[in-house]
Amino acid sequence: MLKAIRNRLERTDNIERSSYLWNMINAMLSAGESPIMTLVLTRSQGVYDAGIFSIAYAVGTLMLYVGQYGFRKFQSSDIREKYSFSEYYGIRIITCIVMMLAAVLYCLFGVAFRGYDFQKFIVILMVNALKCVQAFTDVVHGRMQQVGRLDAATKASSFRYLMEILSFSAGYLVTRNLVFAICLCVGISVVTAILTSMNVATDFCQLRPEFHMRRMWMMMVEGFPLFLSLFLNMYLSNAPKYAIDAYLTEEIQATYNIIFMPAFVVQLIVHFIFNPILTSYAEIWAKGEISRFIKAIRKQMLIVLGLTVLGLAIAATIGIPVLSWMFGMNLAGHRKELIIVMIGGGMLAYSVFFNTVITIVRMHRTLIYSYGAAALAAFSLSGVFVRNYGMLGATVLYATIMTILTLILGGILWIRIRKEIKKTS
Repeated sequence: MLKAIRNRLERTDNIERSSYLWNMINAMLSAGESPIMTLVLTRSQGVYDAGIFSIAYAVGTLMLYVGQYGFRKFQSSDIREKYSFSEYYGIRIITCIVMMLAAVLYCLFGVAFRGYDFQKFIVILMVNALKCVQAFTDVVHGRMQQVGRLDAATKASSFRYLMEILSFSAGYLVTRNLVFAICLCVGISVVTAILTSMNVATDFCQLRPEFHMRRMWMMMVEGFPLFLSLFLNMYLSNAPKYAIDAYLTEEIQATYNIIFMPAFVVQLIVHFIFNPILTSYAEIWAKGEISRFIKAIRKQMLIVLGLTVLGLAIAATIGIPVLSWMFGMNLAGHRKELIIVMIGGGMLAYSVFFNTVITIVRMHRTLIYSYGAAALAAFSLSGVFVRNYGMLGATVLYATIMTILTLILGGILWIRIRKEIKKTS
């Protein structure tokens, strides 16, 4: 049976076309997992449960970056194998353990200082376990991509996401018990990962970890800037949710989560548009064609602006009625909050774009300071905005944080380009 599964996942007529298609499907399932699960909860009159799930998923997604430690892009592009797969595998085991320990500490903090009950404790812990499965399988997916079989990796990952969504939805619809649903989801995820990702991985690598302290320290130091920038970026995106968890109710958390979802649509579309042309951007920069490089950046910025304006138009007209119908909740009166969140979503798209271009021009070490400054602003403003202005304060906080980050990253990129212009003139 295991061999039959491997053959099915590895079978393809065109690896490049299959990789592109399944990468798109995988991205859509990954982005859609939380909204679909939240939809199931709210449509089943589980608004309180949806609030718990929202903060649990936010914490789990943040901890995911601890488990991955930003190694995926580094590993999949390590064509000359500076580090062996066994070393990547060994360090991933350690980061996943650290991830779960951090999750336990967060839950204990919630019990001690935020009044978390047993249900909330278990749900947050189990969502972190779910994300730990993703972090662990990511290292074998990186190996598959490294040897040119991204298609097999994304097929396995897509099937796991699908099984997670189906098992969670079925578990909750049958029992109306959030703890049971998420525990069932984690169990199914583990089994699916073993049958697909870990099974297929045996054709591309030996699942034998190595733990060499000096080499592991080198890897940790090399990956730290990317890890910290990704971790802080996720903290910034979810800072309002953490503030709501501290000062407001589960029902408000659920409402904010629904209002917040459309903001990611712009970012997701930008990823689809921008990722295929990343290599060409790098080539233009490497050739020193600065004017052409600036034109390419302007073109992308106009695309993001157009998508943001389109998103704002939809939010201002049919956004609230559509979201109310989809999630079975009365969201009337939150049009202003949705519009503000969409502005923040546009800023998020710009920040992701600037982040990528900064990496291309080899200024990625500045990302730590950029995200650190924005995180400091988020930490300072969270309590003031959310405690005093509630839901509206949370949306304004999100838009403010993303605008600050975008301005910092845009400024760094402009300074770098100006230096290059002076050098070539």
